[in-house]
Amino acid sequence: MASHRRPKQQTRSFATALSVTAAAAVALSTQSASADPLPDPNKKGVKAQVDRLYEEATQATEKYNGAKEKSDGLQKQVNDLQEATAREQAELNELRGSLGSAAAAQYRSGGLDPSVQLFLSADPDAYLEQASGLDRISSRQATALEQYLKQQRALQQQRSQASQKLKDLDDTRKELGSKKKEIQGKLAEAQKLLNTLTAKERAKISAEEDRANRSSERVDLGNEASASQRTASAFNAAKSRVGMPYVWGATGPNSFDCSGLTSWAFRQAGVSLPRTSQAQANAGTRINSLSALKPGDLIIMRSDLSHVGFYAGNGQILHSPKPGAQVRYESIARSGMPFMWGVRIS
Repeated sequence: MASHRRPKQQTRSFATALSVTAAAAVALSTQSASADPLPDPNKKGVKAQVDRLYEEATQATEKYNGAKEKSDGLQKQVNDLQEATAREQAELNELRGSLGSAAAAQYRSGGLDPSVQLFLSADPDAYLEQASGLDRISSRQATALEQYLKQQRALQQQRSQASQKLKDLDDTRKELGSKKKEIQGKLAEAQKLLNTLTAKERAKISAEEDRANRSSERVDLGNEASASQRTASAFNAAKSRVGMPYVWGATGPNSFDCSGLTSWAFRQAGVSLPRTSQAQANAGTRINSLSALKPGDLIIMRSDLSHVGFYAGNGQILHSPKPGAQVRYESIARSGMPFMWGVRIS
């Protein structure tokens, strides 16, 4: 009995195992035939990586803008100092020339006055120390020499200042070059990542960006008024730029980075704003609550204050967001950037 039953149990077990195996094989075959291919894990996060690189590029852009503003200011200071130095040198040459004429006249008449000899010496400062001991010094001569020495000291000081400013300018230009290289590197890396995608995948990302850009055509901003006519004018100027492309370092009128848009728009309203988002963050009255903002107020985004735009009303921001995008309206809540505070320009 036992030996008779064992074969039956083995047969039943074998048949059962065969059925399960066959069913599993059919199921796997069916699943493989009907399911989409598994996504390439290397491509899954490409868009997120590109977005991160774009964010880093915009952050570097604001640092570039700060260095550019500093460079422009230093260049103006250097130009002013060089112009002042040239004027001082011309006046000094004229004074020296008149002194030379007087000395020549005295020489022809029988010799140089001791005061004039000191005036022409290699160390004219010694004149003032010894002038009190000269019987023949005149008030006019003393006044002339004092003026000469005063201009000479001013000239030396201006040359020293110009030399330091030129050094500062050189350092700032090196910083500019470094930031420019960093920005271009980030953008090149982002493009390299995009190139790893298929044409279909790139088209999908492009379509998403197009939809975000087109959203400006149907945005509902409500009807809340701006806090002042000045901010209303600046906001209207910014609205006229919707659709213009983001370009790092650009200040308009046909392309902008984030702070380039806000500074350009306020300039149209007769207001001069600092160039960078960090400086604009402290350019007016701070408003800590989103609910207290009015259209035309500035919105400062990110913890490092590296992004700025206009509050547009109804929870929307008008800004130039990133490389590859256009000036557009966007929901603040969906922008992906934390709100820090608002700024009202009076």
